[in-house]
Amino acid sequence: MWHLKLFAVLVICLLLAVQVHGSPIPELSSAKKRPRRMTPFWRAVSLRPIGASCRDDSECLTRLCRKRRCSLSVAQE
Repeated sequence: MWHLKLFAVLVICLLLAVQVHGSPIPELSSAKKRPRRMTPFWRAVSLRPIGASCRDDSECLTRLCRKRRCSLSVAQE
């Protein structure tokens, strides 16, 4: 009878060990973040018009973000 109890305890310990071994690896903070991928439809819908606020060139319809605004010309004076 004690053989069955010992066997049950070993099986439970093995199952717990497999669970711990299979746990996901935490992400490193130094890893670069991948940019979001968007379908062509959503990319076109989400582009901002001239004069709208922006953070980089990829957000603007004209692909020109100058002084945090979507611009029509390359050099603004």
